[in-house]
Amino acid sequence: MMNETIEQLAEGAFEAGATDLFLCQDQVPRIRLDDTIQIPGASAVSYDTMRSFWEQCHADPDHVHELDTSHSISGGRRLRVNLYKSLGLLSAVLRPIKEDIPTMEQLGVPEALVTDWVSRKSGLVLVTGPTGSGKSTTLASALQWVNEHHARHVITIEDPIEYIFANNLSYFSQRELHADTDSFSTALRSSLRQSPDIILLGEIRDQETAKIALQAAETGHLVVATLHSSGVTDSLERLANLFSPDDRESSLKLLAQHLIGVLSQQLLPRPDGGLLLAVEHLQNEAATRAWIHENNHTAIADHINRGDSSLNCSFVRFLVAAAQQGYITEQVARQAAPNAQDFDRLFRGIS
Repeated sequence: MMNETIEQLAEGAFEAGATDLFLCQDQVPRIRLDDTIQIPGASAVSYDTMRSFWEQCHADPDHVHELDTSHSISGGRRLRVNLYKSLGLLSAVLRPIKEDIPTMEQLGVPEALVTDWVSRKSGLVLVTGPTGSGKSTTLASALQWVNEHHARHVITIEDPIEYIFANNLSYFSQRELHADTDSFSTALRSSLRQSPDIILLGEIRDQETAKIALQAAETGHLVVATLHSSGVTDSLERLANLFSPDDRESSLKLLAQHLIGVLSQQLLPRPDGGLLLAVEHLQNEAATRAWIHENNHTAIADHINRGDSSLNCSFVRFLVAAAQQGYITEQVARQAAPNAQDFDRLFRGIS
């Protein structure tokens, strides 16, 4: 049971439509509503309240400095919780986890592309973006589509588990870091002996996890994973940089052979107060395989920016189209563009 004070704060915040609740001992709570930080008017949260909450999350404040976990409040609503210390003060950020998994159409994910990717028998699919860009929700939506259309054994390795899948055509084994396993790499290695068809990896964080993920893709499994990065080429560069110089060439060869595609995303405010999912994507084919192997990110970026195939789309082209159709303002689109000059040129129809 969550601390009563914090449970009341969480219920009030999320019923009001907040996406995040920020807590710190001896400070008033804050919420994120419509992508702005606001103070809802509650009293400061005491040290005793925060310590009690940490302990309920199985974190001893005397020995733990930060922890990702999940927690439930009355009514069964699940929250994603990050505990941390700020200037020595006990702090936390709480985010509600939606019970119903939205469809790809509802999210704005390019459905035809992603359903093709997750229908493959083997390979690596990357969903990338900054924190809070909806990567986990996109993957959950894609796997729910698999659940409704294919008979697969799906193993998820997450920190923490966000969406809980009800077995339909597919059978799910969901494992949470700390609760069910000690590390992503250990769980990933173990999963290969659990007869998986699809492995969802909550995040590729280090070289060991990246190497095992590639080995899993090479040996006939479909691996879908997230990466904290911005844009397709940045994602490929970040993944390449996880490998040591001695391993990089062989690892890039594996990546070039087994990468299916990269979907990068960010969430942008709509004029009506909602959020738009902005995407950039690349499907790995003959030409891009060579560039990935060569670590030639300039050639990959040029290929995406040409926009001569529905399989590939750059952020800037997506943003121009979204602004021209009124889904977001020109100002929001321009600020989100990787290169403002490229945005201005395309927005005005200058080739």
